[in-house]
Amino acid sequence: MKWQSKGSVLGAAALTLSLWSVAAAQTGADKTLMVEDVFKNVQVLKGISVVEFMDTMGFFSASLGYNCTNCHTMESLGDWAKYADDIPAKRTARRMVQMVNAINQENFGGRHVVTCFTCHRGDGLPKGTPSLLAQYSAPPPEDPNEIAISPQTLKGPSAEEVLDKYLQAAGGEGKLAALKSLRAKGMYGGFDTDFSKVPVEVYAKAPGQRTVVAHTPLGDNTTTFDGRAGWYASPDRPAPLLAVPAGPDLDGLRLDAELMFPAGIKQALANWRAGFSSTSINGREVVTLQGSTPTGMRVKLFFDKQNGLLARSVRFANSVVGVNPTQVDYADYREVAGVKIPFKWTVTWTDGQSSIELTDVEPNAAIDAARFARPAPAKKI
Repeated sequence: MKWQSKGSVLGAAALTLSLWSVAAAQTGADKTLMVEDVFKNVQVLKGISVVEFMDTMGFFSASLGYNCTNCHTMESLGDWAKYADDIPAKRTARRMVQMVNAINQENFGGRHVVTCFTCHRGDGLPKGTPSLLAQYSAPPPEDPNEIAISPQTLKGPSAEEVLDKYLQAAGGEGKLAALKSLRAKGMYGGFDTDFSKVPVEVYAKAPGQRTVVAHTPLGDNTTTFDGRAGWYASPDRPAPLLAVPAGPDLDGLRLDAELMFPAGIKQALANWRAGFSSTSINGREVVTLQGSTPTGMRVKLFFDKQNGLLARSVRFANSVVGVNPTQVDYADYREVAGVKIPFKWTVTWTDGQSSIELTDVEPNAAIDAARFARPAPAKKI
């Protein structure tokens, strides 16, 4: 992906206000905004939520190595309405979506076997000529996220054994059960801050409630999950408040909240599988497990083979154009009330990357229930 400049990111975010007069009027308490409610001139991606639509734009970006202006125009950074202009790149994109859909329907029963990434591989032009350099060079490093169940029978630990080792490494059953809430402060950096560090607050309560508030230059960026429903309130989204629809995105919020407390990891996912081939992350061997969320979304968890702690989670969300990965890396484990928790999280997805580094963590803090309620629509500073 070609990262956007600060002017691109913050400029486009500021211009979301031009949409808010439309979107905010249609945003009910928990209404799922559909793409037709917000955007003009959408033709082949109708019938999906705004949240999934933005994920789809990220999928295109990752597949072609593009940012927003490659498919739209530079003028769109100064006028949000310009994103609706029917330029040749958008017309080509529509034809490609229809072509890929037809290939999958006619040959693979509608499954997303062929996607934009199949041919483009991160480049604006699809590759049709074999690369001799790639053929005769050393193979590139293996992507641990793509590791698969070995075709051979492996003599390795079961999912139960891996999870038990993690629970013991994180503090043991008694201390884990005693940790009921966390209130933390730290620093956040991401696309919405041009990777400058800004203050962040994190509130979490077991089982499965979490709110993260990043104080960005444009205004507060809030993500909330109350145990059943989730919301995004942010000045850099297409509406000041978005209810997260049931499905992969909501499952992702649920998983992030549940993984805040190691004690509930076995219940966080179902259909656990072990037996993956050996792989490593940042030079350290990891043991891989796979499970599924309530809606069937596939999730991989990677545990450090030596110390047993969770090193990474990757969830694979189905979308209208293919499978979209979201990766969370956990680092800098420290002991809080006898429980080891990561003080650094790095989230990488097809729309961007962000990181949170905690500085102060208060265990078993009293947290007002309002912290997990539907947030107010974001206000631009």
